[in-house]
This record gives sequence, C-alpha cells and structure tokens, in this order.
Amino acid sequence: MPIKLHNDTRFFHSQESLRLNSSEVLPVFDIAYETYGELNDTKTNGILICHALSGNAHAGNGGWWDTLIGPGKVFDTKHYYIISSNILGSCYGSSGPSSKNPETDQPYGLSFPMITISDMVQAECRLIDHLGIECLHMVIGGSMGGMQALEWVSLFPNRVKSCVPIASAAKLSTQAVAFGAVGRNAIISDSNWNEGHYYNGKSPEKGLSIARMIGHITYLSEESMIQKFGRKLQSKEDYGYNLHTDFQVESYLHYQGNKFVSRFDANSYLYLSKAMSYFDLQKSYGSLENAFSSTSARFLVMAITSDWLYPAKESKEIVKILMRLNKEVTYCEIESPYGHDGFLLSQDELGKMIAPFLESLSEKHLEEHSRKHNA
Repeated sequence: MPIKLHNDTRFFHSQESLRLNSSEVLPVFDIAYETYGELNDTKTNGILICHALSGNAHAGNGGWWDTLIGPGKVFDTKHYYIISSNILGSCYGSSGPSSKNPETDQPYGLSFPMITISDMVQAECRLIDHLGIECLHMVIGGSMGGMQALEWVSLFPNRVKSCVPIASAAKLSTQAVAFGAVGRNAIISDSNWNEGHYYNGKSPEKGLSIARMIGHITYLSEESMIQKFGRKLQSKEDYGYNLHTDFQVESYLHYQGNKFVSRFDANSYLYLSKAMSYFDLQKSYGSLENAFSSTSARFLVMAITSDWLYPAKESKEIVKILMRLNKEVTYCEIESPYGHDGFLLSQDELGKMIAPFLESLSEKHLEEHSRKHNA
C-alpha cells in the first residue's frame, strides 16, 4: 500500500548514476528529505540527522525527534540548518524496492539492487552536494543512523566537523545478525511475499508483522518489559489454556506488529535489515584505525545503559580506537530504562548531552576564526 508522506517532504532527483558496493549501478534515484531552519551565507551550519531502519525524513515539526529540533531547542533552527533525509532502500519517498523502476513503470521489487550503509551515505552525499554544502557541521543518528554517521567520517573525512553516533556500533554483532535473519525469514516464508512481487496483490502482512515483533523485543530492555507488563494477564481471569493471547506482553507485540504493516514495506525491511548485517567498518577499511585515521571530526559517542542490542561495550570500542588515534572524543552513557529505543524515547536526556557538545563546537569555531584573523 502507498506510504503517506508528510507535507514538508521534498525530493532530490539524481540523474547521475550511483555505483553500489555490489558493483551494480542505479542509473537514477530519488532521495526524500526535509529541512528546518536556514542555511547561512557561508553554508557552514548544516546538520544531517540520520534515521534508523523504520524511520523517515520527518524528524522535526512533530516528527520523531521533535523535542530536539526547532527554535530554541537543542538543534536550534534559528542557528542551524537541519537536514533529515530518507535513506536509499526505504519506502518513505526515497528510491527502494517499492518505488517505480523508470524503465518499466512498475515497482522494482527484487530487481532493486542490494544496498549497503555506504551506498546510503553516497546517496546522502549527493543530496548534500545538491544543497551546496561542502562541509557538514554535524552528522548524528541513532542505531542505523549512527552507522551512517560513522560511515560519513570514514568515507568523507573532510566533509564532517563532528560525528555523533548514538546506540550504535562499528559493525553489527553476531546476535543482531541472527535476529535480523529470523525477521527476514518470517517475511520470505509468508506465502503472500511471492518472491517480492506482491505490489498488485496481497502483501505479506503476517510475515512483516512477525519480523516487527521479533525486532521490537530487541529494542526493549528487560527492565522496561517487567515494569510495563511483568506477567500480567490480558484479562483478569486465569489462563485460557489455549493458544490465544493470555499475557499483556503478547497483546502488545501483536499490536506493534499489526501497526507496523500499515506503514512499512516488507521488501524495504528485507533490504535495510540486510544492509545493517553487511555493515562492518573493519572489513570495509581494513581496520577501525584505517576507517577513522583521516578524519579531523570531533566525536560524541553515546550509549544507552539498558541497551542489550547495541551494548555500551561496542560504543566504548569505537572510543578506544579514537583515543588511540588522538582524536577529540567524548563518551557518555544515557541512563534510560527503555533499552535500544532510548534514543527515541529519552530525548530530554539526549539533549542534555548534545547541547553542551554543540556549544563547545561553536566556541572552538570562534577561537579558530579569531586565531586566523589575528595571525
């Protein structure tokens, strides 16, 4: 079914081909994006916000990071030009399996080439070029968005002044790869999936719903699940002694799965979860030292204390390498009971860490400008 886009969404159409990591080529592609604030005369105040797997370009104006974006907020649109783009392969306006292949005027389906995080960043870079920005003040994102931020400083080391990966990692863990594989298998096993050719018929709603249920379990923490549900029953009576829903947590997961199928495309889920599995900076660049050696960006690496999908130790590993390379890096952990979802649900706590980091960037910029002016 068509995905409804926000009224603020705009489109960048690239007619220049994009060579992908798979060696396949996208002749043309679209990137959906939103911007908030104004680009300054020197085009130095651009901040790129990268979203997670099921996210979209609508981050501000009531979007998924609304608490942080706007006049007088952490990402103050009176001072910064905020860019939020929908990733390649998604279903929220950017080119992906559900979008029309211009050569056939039919949805790509599985004829859309497989993509990687690097491919997404290459496409984002085309958008940034289109906007006339040579160097971004910051690239920031959580989860898959954090992977994009790390790829940005590795792939384009001279085009990013600061990098803020949140609840992320330099590669997907074996456990996370396994959960992704099970989710994809649920979709592929749905008879309505039809080898990806379901756009003119019934969509694989059961498979996508199950994939989301599996994923949602990994986004929560044990603490939050116990606090919210424990072993509470759906009704006040005893067990039903059948295969129907007995527990509130079961009902919640069914609700999350059913809600997801109305707003996301199954093929996009397959492609994006696979792209996360492929992500491994060490493999791509030979080592993490190689990945980060050329950048002069300042880093704020953030982890969520209750996140077991992207545990703090994975963020600390990035910090350790950056310190070894003598890069400017700050590390902090957000105390949040929400697990991996903390980067969405604990926005106030995130803001308290991001705001002073942004302020320090501005102070450093002023000091450097003064030094050059007085030289």
